[in-house]
Amino acid sequence: MFYKKTQKFSDNFPSFSFSCVIIVKSLLLDSDNIEITQRLVERARGGDQQSMYRLYKMYVQAMYNTCIRIVANQFDAEDILQESFVSAFNGLESFKGECTFGAWLKRIVINKSLNHLRKQKNSFTDVDNLHLVDDVHDEEDFPEISPEMVHEAIKSLPEKARVVLNLYLMEGYMHKEIADMLSISESTSKSQYQRARTLLQTRIKEMIEQSETV
Repeated sequence: MFYKKTQKFSDNFPSFSFSCVIIVKSLLLDSDNIEITQRLVERARGGDQQSMYRLYKMYVQAMYNTCIRIVANQFDAEDILQESFVSAFNGLESFKGECTFGAWLKRIVINKSLNHLRKQKNSFTDVDNLHLVDDVHDEEDFPEISPEMVHEAIKSLPEKARVVLNLYLMEGYMHKEIADMLSISESTSKSQYQRARTLLQTRIKEMIEQSETV
């Protein structure tokens, strides 16, 4: 019965087209709304669709940003997001409150995003032999750049490096956690991150040079 209610609710999700804003850390909305969120979750457990919709509105933008950074495709991200919310609402009984609802929901979104990439036959295990560069001091001084430019630069990265960069830098996961999520070694996660940083620096520099010649 609950599944039918949730499935019906999912059909009423509004379509959306969001601009992606790149931020250094992904901020969840629970910090200012913990009590409200807890009440909404409890009501949603009972099948209250208005509470489900309010939770959806609270988290949809942040979850979309997380998803699009991983899959880098708007249409795939929208499909994954819808599926993630339906799964979350159907599985509220498994939410025990050991973390915030936002963190729990984000993990669902990330897992479904990674599963989507795996279905496309993408493997994260082919860079164990990359040379690991120490995380040091070779940062370049760039002029002020827009979030849109950073987003476009990240989208242009090879998929494996892009995913690790986003999980580590944007979502705040440690390399050990990323290794567990992607079924890779911790050294591979670090290698991919270093590769992504180097490529990202190069790409941003190229984009700045191109903009200056226009």
